[in-house]
Amino acid sequence: MDRAAAKRILLIDSDDTLCRVLAEQLAQQDGLHALCATNGEAALALLAGHGADAALLDATLAGDGLIPALRAGGLSGPLVLLLPPGLGVPAGGDDHLAKPIRLGTLLTRLRALLRQADTVAAAMVEALIIGPYRFLPAAKRLEAVDGSRIRLTEKETQILHHLCRHGGMAPREDLLGAVWGYGAGIDTHTLETHIYRLRRKLGASLLVRVEGGYRLAGEPVPA
Repeated sequence: MDRAAAKRILLIDSDDTLCRVLAEQLAQQDGLHALCATNGEAALALLAGHGADAALLDATLAGDGLIPALRAGGLSGPLVLLLPPGLGVPAGGDDHLAKPIRLGTLLTRLRALLRQADTVAAAMVEALIIGPYRFLPAAKRLEAVDGSRIRLTEKETQILHHLCRHGGMAPREDLLGAVWGYGAGIDTHTLETHIYRLRRKLGASLLVRVEGGYRLAGEPVPA
């Protein structure tokens, strides 16, 4: 595969040897290209200069706001945390693997996450009708019939898009997993806060609470 078309994987690990070895192993795989960084500053510089489709992050470097900084820096794809023995799972990752890393397991999980991200990205291009609004996921906004626009945050867009992709209804646990990632340590209060803000933008009657989850009033249809 052309290197320009390969998926760029940002490796962030303070162990320079491990980082280089893992990068070489990934580079031997079809469709993957690795970028190495041994600290957060270098990782953010690589992200700004080259972009990344996914990141593998040593969990010991996840403190001091590095995960939110990566997201703010443009990493919208999956982030996999690499856990040294005895370390808990920091919040903010999409998946995690224990060290020492088994290459086969890593590749299986990474490719599955990349496929999922591609599917979501393709679906996000489509516009949908939700009640009186036209929902444009890629633009993160709603458009009303009078032409006015309502801006949505990244999480609000993901919540609304997940509901649309599942017929307008989803359990809380499914939303937490889809938007924040399983094992991210996010509680339902965080989801409730985002739902509250989204209901204020949509109108409380358009996004209602049901037992165990949330439902849109009326199934979304393609625009």
